[in-house]
Order: sequence, then structure tokens, then C-alpha cells
Amino acid sequence: MESMQPRAGLVGSAGRRPRARAWLHRETRRQHRSNKSKVPKWMSIGVTLGHLAMSFWRLRCAVASRWPTPLRRGGSSPLHTAPAACPDKSAPVFTRALAFGDRIALVDQYGHHTYKDLYYHSLRLSQEVCRLRECTGGDLQEERVSFLCSNDVSYVVAQWASWMSGGIAVPLYKKHPPAELEYFIRDSRSSVVLAGQEYMELLRPVVKKLGVPLLPLSSTVYGAAAEEPGEGKVWEQNWRDRGAMIMYTSGTTGRPKGVLSTHHNIRAMVTGLVHKWAWSKHDVILHVLPLHHVHGVVNKLLCPLWVGATCVMLPEFNAQLVWEKLLGCETPRINVFMAVPTIYAKLMDYYDRHFTQPHVQDFVRAVCEERIRLMVSGSAALPLPVLEKWQSITGHTLLERYGMTEIGMALSNPLTTVRVPGSVGTPLPGVEVRIVSENPKKEGCPYVLHAEGNEKETQVTPGFKEKEGELLVRGPSVFREYWDKPEETRQAFTWDGWFKTGDTAVFKDGMYWIRGRTSVDIIKSGGYKISALEVERLLLTHPSITDVAVIGVPDMTWGQRVTAVVTLQEGHSLSHRELKEWARGFLAPYAVPSELLLVDEIPRNQMGKINKRDLLRQFYPSNQGDLRPGASEPDSPLPRAP
Repeated sequence: MESMQPRAGLVGSAGRRPRARAWLHRETRRQHRSNKSKVPKWMSIGVTLGHLAMSFWRLRCAVASRWPTPLRRGGSSPLHTAPAACPDKSAPVFTRALAFGDRIALVDQYGHHTYKDLYYHSLRLSQEVCRLRECTGGDLQEERVSFLCSNDVSYVVAQWASWMSGGIAVPLYKKHPPAELEYFIRDSRSSVVLAGQEYMELLRPVVKKLGVPLLPLSSTVYGAAAEEPGEGKVWEQNWRDRGAMIMYTSGTTGRPKGVLSTHHNIRAMVTGLVHKWAWSKHDVILHVLPLHHVHGVVNKLLCPLWVGATCVMLPEFNAQLVWEKLLGCETPRINVFMAVPTIYAKLMDYYDRHFTQPHVQDFVRAVCEERIRLMVSGSAALPLPVLEKWQSITGHTLLERYGMTEIGMALSNPLTTVRVPGSVGTPLPGVEVRIVSENPKKEGCPYVLHAEGNEKETQVTPGFKEKEGELLVRGPSVFREYWDKPEETRQAFTWDGWFKTGDTAVFKDGMYWIRGRTSVDIIKSGGYKISALEVERLLLTHPSITDVAVIGVPDMTWGQRVTAVVTLQEGHSLSHRELKEWARGFLAPYAVPSELLLVDEIPRNQMGKINKRDLLRQFYPSNQGDLRPGASEPDSPLPRAP
């Protein structure tokens, strides 16, 4: 296949990789011979790498810190490094923590935290939760526990405490406006809300309105070493069918739905990735994603904690800090990185502005090839220009995969063999997939099977080779239900138990390819899934807006950008800046429209529906089937579209 690219680090890239590595070793030997006694201090990447006097001390560190890529042969077992403390095969991750004891689990802005610290801090918090709820038996019986914490140790402690107390964890996101936080807490019927110290003021009026108790995390969680509580322990139970977590996702109805996964579902998500991506206790992952969706929670947090690895957490994404961590010499040294396409685009922009000298570029590539074993992209379609440029500067072909909140990860490119840019690989362990279309005969099975596959093979129905259809998924990672929405849950599955993803897919060249959302009403921007209907519903409350259609316009940086096509009240005016300032009070930042088009009338069919594909063709005729760099956001009133 002409489109196949070798995996960097496993199959050498022609030309530059040997040259970069030779340069790295040559400069290291030269510096060693010079016998300098003073090691230059690493300064800010943003200042020093532009000129570089790149510290040769760092070069020696880069050579000394090679991370071998763990190889897996013949379907060997996952690289688990300690037995689970609980024999229950569906037990959550915290039951394994004491087996890892004093190993470093997390590194954050507050310092280093061991597995033992996480366990005992979580146990103390779970006891506080049970006392607050007057739960003498130590089991909340699946009461929901909402929590709002930063990307640091407090998040893990709140999550584990929710599970230790027998509750269902409901993670909240700091950038959601109060009205949205209120909706999640009310919809989940949470019995208690946990909060990091920095979010108490934000949540107080919300919980007061709802009448839900608010419990702050102790300041000792952030820095003090934990001591074993003198009394109490985790109630032993059968975890398999108990609810574990509710993560909210936008659906085609426009209202966020709570996706309830069991502990068995979560374990299947984690162990499938541990096996496929060869996680081990030697891994160190850099975490820069939000922690209210499956990418940030499962792929980047629960997987490393499952095997005794280390997670280095940044409070939020910062391009300079990420490059410092990837290239840095401090321990623990990063060897795994996962992000959304938008982050990779921003990292490349920083690279272009600051890493301009050839020897700096050689250094960056050499360190990334030698030290980092795995780089993954997901949560949104990866533009080919981003993949190709990232490969040229780091030597890594990004591993693309496919998943959803409802199913975890379902498909993945291989770890150690050739990856095909644009494809999402093959099913993960335990996952079964089908590609189907509606049965036109309206009798018998309601759908026609195009292809069906699992981890080992895919069989294509004769006559349906490379035919597109809807992707269906079945397996132990598939969620239990949409919280408190039995009809939506029923409609999400076929009559024979397969989950309907709503995505169009095709099987060709031995790989699965996602063609796009069957519905155009879910916009994927910067790794977030945004309901166009929900944005429309809120924009229609603006006093100047009479009609609105929200569409996702292809964008190289963001995947898609949120664009509002608007009709105004007669005599009214509205600039993009005014709309953004108003919308920020109601919408999450990533859902605020990045473009505004003013029209006299939005065309609708006889049923009153808008054909959004027609709108895209009308206003962006040159943008079909192609991704272009994001445009700047105009702040002056836009001219009316023709």
C-alpha cells in the first residue's frame, strides 16, 4: 500500500534519523573530551533554544535516557507488573495501588505522589463522604458523587474516594459555566459534590441552589505524605455490574447525556489498551488533557496507574512546558505522549517559531526518536499535513485510534508494525465491530452486513468490498446505559445488541477508516464534541437573533470550527466580538462560535428542517473534502452573506 508509513523508532526514517543520531553521539563525545567542570543551567526553552547554546549536558542526558520500546510477540500477556490486591476481575484500579507501594504514581505542580499516598488519601476522603452521607456500612450503593478538581493529585483522590465509598464518580470540568455544572449535578442526582480548594467559590452558589452538600478536599492531599487511617477499610464487593462513572457527552438531541459505565466496562477499556500499547511500570506519560472525557481519564490516567507507571500532569496545556518536558533531563523522563490534533498543531507552531537552527532541529528529532516510545493522536480526525509534519520533526508516525465515550477505545493502529495514515487500524482485544447499512427490503434483519471483525480478522460479505456503512460495536467495554434515559438507551442499540456509533466507516486494505459523522450535528473541534443543536438553542435566546444554524467547517488546526449562520431582528446589528462576549456566559469556551455569518434568511425544507450540508456548500464551496488552516476571528461586524 503506497500510503503506508513505517513506524518511527521501529523502522528508520530515510536520511535524517541516522544523521540526527550520529550528530547527537558525536557532540556528546566531544563534550565529554572537553572535560568541562561546570554544567550550564537549563533556561527557558522559549529564550535559549532559539539561539541554542543547547546544553551539551542535556545531550548526554538524552543519550543516557533511551527508553527501549517493549516488544510483544505472539499475543503475549499484558505487561502487568504486580498482582491485583483484589481477586475480583472487575475491581477498579485503586485495588492494585498498594502492590506498587512507594513507586511514584503522579508528578504534578505540588510534587511527587506515591501509589501508597494516593490510596490512603483516597481512603480518608471516602470515610468523610460516608460520614457525611451517614452511610455506616461504608457503601453508598451507587449514589452519584460529582467532583471538580484540577489536573493534579486531587482528581485521582476524588475519583478513587468515590469508588471506595461505593459511589458512581461524576467528573466535572472547570471550564463549564455554572449553568452547565448545575445541569450535570442535577441530572445525575448527585448526593454530594467534592471540590478542590480552588473551586469552592465557584460551586457554593450552585450546590446551595440544588441543596447538595459540598465537601472540600483537605489541603494535606496536595503535599503531605499519607498515613494509613487508623480505622476503616474499603468494603469488599462484587464490582462487575456496579456503576463506576458517568461522563457527559452531547447527542443528536442536543442535551448532554450521562454515559454510565460499569467497573467491568472500565476495566475492559483499560486492559485492552494496556495489552495493545504494551504499557509497563517503566512508562512515564505526560498528561495535558482535560479529565472529563474518556481520552483524558482512561487512556492517559487509568492505564498508567493500572500497571504502576508514572503520570506527569500539567494543570493545562502550554506548548513551551510540553517541549521542556519532552526534551528535558529531569526525572522521571517522559516516554509516552498522547494529545488531540489541535495540540500537535500548536506544538508545531511553537517549533517553527523557536526551533529554527538546524542543529536544534536535529537535537529535537534525536531525543524524540531515542527516548519516546509512543505518541498517539485521537478525539478528532488527524489532518494528514499535521501527521506528516510531526513525523518530519520528531521521527514519529502518530498512532491513530478510534473511540467514543460510550465504548472507550474500539479500534487502533498497531504499536510495532506499519501504521496507515488516515486509518484507525483494527479492533482492540475483546472488541467486535460491524459495518452495516439499512435493509431496503424492510423484512427480516433490519440491516445488511457489509463486514464484521475482531482483533484477529475481518470478514467481508461478498459484493460489499469497500462499501461504506454505519459502524456498530459490541464488547465488554460498551457502556451500560444513558443515565436516566431508557428510551435513548434502547434506540442506541440494534435489536441484537450492537451499539450504533452514528459514524460512517469502511474496511479496506486490511484497516478500518472513519468517513465521518453520520449526522452533521456533532462538531468535533480541538478534541471536544460539541452539539450544534445545543449551541443553537442557547444562541436563540439572544435578543437580536431570530434564527440560527450552527455548522462545523473543516479546519486544519481544530478539525472543525464552530460557525453560526444567523438571521437578525430587523434593524438590529451584531458583531462577532459582541456575540462571543455574550455567548461566553452560557457556553463552554470551545463551543463559542469562532465565525459569524449574517444572512437575510436561512433556507428550510417543507418540514422546517435545515440542510446543513447545503449551507456548507453555499458558504464554503472550496472547503469541501479538504482541511484548511484556521482563519483569524474577525471582531468587526461581518458583511451579510450573499
